Amino acid sequence: MNTDRDRLESEFVEDPAADLLRVLFDYRELLPGDVASMRDGPTDVLLTRRLETQLKTLNPWIDEDGIRRAIAAITRISAVDLIDANEKAYTALTYGITLPHTDSAGRRQDRSVRYFDFDKEDRNTFEFARQVTVKGPRQEIVPDIILYVNGIPLVVIECKSPALSDPIGEALRQFRRYEGREEFQGLGAPRLFEVSQLSLALARDVAKSGTTATPPRFWADWRDPYPMSSDALSSRLGRTPTPQDALLAGMLAPENLLDLVRNFIIFETIEGKRIKKIARYQQYVAVGRTIERIRFAPRPEKRGGVIHHTQGSGKSLTMVFLAIKLRRLPEAENPTLVIVTDRTELDGQITGQFQRAGFPNPVQAESGEHLRDLLSGGAGTTVLTTVHKFQSAVPKRTDVISEGENIFVMVDEAHRTQYGALAARMRAGLPHATMIAFTGTPIDKKDRATRRVFGDYIHRYLIHQAVKDEATVPIFYEMRDARMRVHGRELEADIRNAFPELSDEEIQKLKRGTRLQEKVAGAEQRVRMICQDILAHYCSTIEPNGFKAQIVTASRDVAVTYVETLRDLGAPECAVIMSTANNDSARLQRHHHSKREREDLVARFKRKNDPLKILVVCDMLLTGFDAPVEQVLYLDAPLREHTLLQAIARVNRTADGKKYGLIVDYWGDNRRISEALEMFSEDDGVLSAMRPASEKYQLLESRHRAAMRLFDNIDRTDEEACVLLLEQEDIRARFELDYQRFAEAMDMVLPDPKALEEPYASDLKWLSRVRAVARRTFSDERFDVRPYGAKVGDLIASHLQSEGVEQLLQPTDILDPAFLQSVAELHSEEAKAARIEHAIRHEIHVHREENPTAYSSLWEDLEELISRRRTDRVSAASQLARLDELASRSAELRRGSVGYHLSGTSGAILPLIDFAPDVDEATRQEIATHIATDLEEMAQVIDWQMKEDVQRQMRRKIKEHLRSAKADFSAMEASTAKIMDVARARLVK
Repeated sequence: MNTDRDRLESEFVEDPAADLLRVLFDYRELLPGDVASMRDGPTDVLLTRRLETQLKTLNPWIDEDGIRRAIAAITRISAVDLIDANEKAYTALTYGITLPHTDSAGRRQDRSVRYFDFDKEDRNTFEFARQVTVKGPRQEIVPDIILYVNGIPLVVIECKSPALSDPIGEALRQFRRYEGREEFQGLGAPRLFEVSQLSLALARDVAKSGTTATPPRFWADWRDPYPMSSDALSSRLGRTPTPQDALLAGMLAPENLLDLVRNFIIFETIEGKRIKKIARYQQYVAVGRTIERIRFAPRPEKRGGVIHHTQGSGKSLTMVFLAIKLRRLPEAENPTLVIVTDRTELDGQITGQFQRAGFPNPVQAESGEHLRDLLSGGAGTTVLTTVHKFQSAVPKRTDVISEGENIFVMVDEAHRTQYGALAARMRAGLPHATMIAFTGTPIDKKDRATRRVFGDYIHRYLIHQAVKDEATVPIFYEMRDARMRVHGRELEADIRNAFPELSDEEIQKLKRGTRLQEKVAGAEQRVRMICQDILAHYCSTIEPNGFKAQIVTASRDVAVTYVETLRDLGAPECAVIMSTANNDSARLQRHHHSKREREDLVARFKRKNDPLKILVVCDMLLTGFDAPVEQVLYLDAPLREHTLLQAIARVNRTADGKKYGLIVDYWGDNRRISEALEMFSEDDGVLSAMRPASEKYQLLESRHRAAMRLFDNIDRTDEEACVLLLEQEDIRARFELDYQRFAEAMDMVLPDPKALEEPYASDLKWLSRVRAVARRTFSDERFDVRPYGAKVGDLIASHLQSEGVEQLLQPTDILDPAFLQSVAELHSEEAKAARIEHAIRHEIHVHREENPTAYSSLWEDLEELISRRRTDRVSAASQLARLDELASRSAELRRGSVGYHLSGTSGAILPLIDFAPDVDEATRQEIATHIATDLEEMAQVIDWQMKEDVQRQMRRKIKEHLRSAKADFSAMEASTAKIMDVARARLVK
C-alpha cells in the first residue's frame, strides 16, 4: 500500500476509531503480545484463553471437558458453505448450547452453556486488537481492527483512506478477499467470518455496516448514535461527529452490540439462497423507542404509537425485529403478538416474512372464529390476520376476546381501514392491548383518527432520508399526453336512435350514468397510441439495463385492452394481474388466473432474467408488492392520496445498477399529484422525493461542469499537460469521483437525445481518454474500476461515430431569429386552437334550441372533459411565455445590462468581480471597463485563445486590476477563470 495512504488511513480513520472505542466505551486495546498469549496460533480466530475464562465465569458449573466442547461448537462446524457455518455459530452464540452435566450428587442433567451475558453487559469483556494476522488455508489476512467480546471476534473492521475515490468499494473488495468469496474463492481466512457477526467499513466521512457475505448494495449507513443523542456524542468527543463516529457509537456501544447480535440479525432463504441480514439504523432506533415507550409509559393505553417508515425501507423486517424483542422483554410477560394487515396479499407477504426469518410458530388466522380461538388460547401466541376478520371475531362490542395487558397488536398501513369501525372491533375485543401502527406513507396532517387510536409518532424515517441513505432510489416523475378530439355531432343522435323507446328524462339519466373518464381512458385508439409510446420508451430506456415495468390502468376492462394491444404490437412478454368474478365477461375471463398462477407470474416478474417483462394491473399489486427489478411504472389511472403514493413507491426499491425509479404519467389530472403531496407537512420530506424528469438534465449539467472544471485554464489539445494535472494523488481521487458521477448522470439520461447534445458526449469521450492515460502514467490501481453502464459504453464506442443520429429536436439558440419566428408561429397556432374551440362552443350554443336536452349534455360534457384533461397539463402557451421571458432576459444578459449601467464585455465582467465592500459603484464600473479594454486589446492577436503566453498575460492583467479593486484574495483565481470564460465567448474572432 502507498505510504501516504497508510498515513492517512491510520491518522484519520483507524486511530480515531480506536480512540472512540477506548475512551467512550472502555474497550481494552490488546497489544500484539496480548493477542499472542491468548490464542493458540495465527490460525486460531478466537482468543481461546479469554473465552475459557469467561465460560467459567458465566457458567460456574462447567468443567474442562465442557469448555472444550463449547469452543468446538463454534470453531469446528460441519457446513456446506460460509453462510451455513455462520448461521450454526450464530445460533450457538445467541441461544447457547446444551451439554450433559453431572452435579456433585452424581445426578446427570443437561445444562445450557452461555457465551455472553446479554442482560448484564458488564459481566462480559470488551476488547479490540489492531492488525491481527489470521492465517487461512492458502494465505494470511490482516484486518485493521478486530473487536472481541469474551474472546470471540464479533466485529471485523476495515479502514480506508478518505483520499481514495471509492474507499468503501475498496473495503468491500477487501472483505470479499478476507471471506474467500467470488473472485477470491479459496483464498482468505473464512473461518474468522464463520464466527464474526458484524463487518464495518470505515473512511471517516463515510462508513457502512454489513455482515457475513453481504452484497455491496446492502451495506448501509448508520447515522444515529441512539440511545445517545448526536449532541451528547459531540460533547463527549469534543468535536463534530463524523459519519464514522456515529456508526461506531450507534453499533459498538457495549449494550447496543449485544442487543444487535441477539435481536437484530436474521437468516432468510430467498430464491433458494440463504442470506444473512442485520438491521438498519432506522429499524434499530424504531424498535428501541417502542420498547422504551412500552416500559415507561405512565398508563397502559399510552404504550402504543405510530411508526412511519417510508415504502421500501424495510418496514416488514422492523415488525419482525420488534416481535423478537418483545418476546424477550421481561415486562411483556410472554406476550401475545397480533400482526394485522388490511389485504390478503399483505397478510401472506408478512406471514412469509416472519416464516423466512425463522420466527417461532407464527399462525395465520383462517377466519374470524379461528382468530378468536387463537387469541383466547393463552399467552405466547403469534397471530397474523387481516383486520376484516375482527368483524366476525367480535360480532358485538361487548364480546371481549381477552382482557390481557400483554397483548401487542402491530397494524400495517394503519391510515387506511384500521382506524375506523374495524379498529373499534379490535379495541373492543382486546381492550387492554398495546396498539402499534406501522405506515409507509405519512399520516394526513388533517387526520387525527389514526393518532387518536394508536397514539403519537414513535419514530419517523422519511422518503428523503431513505434516498440519502441509499435504502431506496430517487423517483423521477414525467408527464405525457395522449391527446384526443371529439369529431362530429352525431353522438347525441346515435344515442337517441339506439334507444327510441326512452323519454328525454330517461336519456338524461342514461347519459349521467356514463363514465366518461373511463370511456375516454379505454378508447382503443388512445390505448394503442400510449402502448406504442410505452414500448418505444421501455425498449430504449429500461429494458437495456435489465429492468422491468408495471402499467396501472383505470379498470379491468382497460387493463385487458392494454395487454391485448401490447401483444398485438409485439411487446416483450406481458401479463395482466387483476381480481376476478364469476360474472365477468368472456373477454375478461380469458385473462383470469388462479391464485397459484398469479403467484407464479409475480415470482417470474421478480426474477431479473425471466422473460416476463411487463405486468398490467388495475386493482392489485399497488401496495405490498416488493419487486426491486421494477424500475418504471406507467400510470394511466386516477389514483389518489395514499394509494397513489404507495403505487409510486413500487419503483423505489434498490437493485444492482438501478440509479432511480421512474413514473410516467399518462392520466392527465396532475392536480391529484399535488393534492397527494399537499396532504402532508413539508417536513415529511415527500416534496423532495418526487423529482421532475428535468432534474436529470440539471444533474447532468452540474456534474459535467464539475468534471471539466479542473481543465478550465489549460489547452485541452495538449494531452500531456492535462494528464500532468492529475499527478497528485488527491487531485486524481477528486477527478475520479467527478468522472464517475458525470458518467452515471449520462447513464441516467441515455438514450434521451439530450445526452447526445454537445458538449456532453464529446467531453465524456475526452475525459475517458485522459483518465486512461493517467491510469497508465501513474500506475494507479485505484483507477481500475468497473464499466459505468452498458449505455455509456455504447455511446462512446458507437453513438459518437454515427453520422445518422436522429434528434427529435435540433438544438437551437433561443436568440436565433428562426427560433423566435417559430415561437411566434406556435403562438398563432395556440390562438387558432382557441378560436376553433370558441367556434365549437358557439355552434353548440346556437343549435342548443334544436334539442336542449341533447346539446346540453353528453357531447358538451365529453368535449369539456377532454379539454380539461388537456389544460390540466403544463400549458404550452405558458411555457412559450416563459421562453419569451427567458429570451428577453438572455438578450439582456448577452448585452451585459441586467442590473448594471454598463453593457458589452465590461457589463458581463462587472458581476464576476468580488469587490471589497467599501468600493463605490463608479470605481467598480471603471475597473470592469479597464479589464474589458485590456482584454479586447490583447485579443487582437490572431488565434489568441490557442496561445498560452497571450492567455497568461491576460490573466496577469486581470489580477492586477482585481488587486486594485481590493478583491478577496481567496476568490481571485475563481474570478479570473470566469472573466477568461467571458473573453473566450466574446472576443474570439
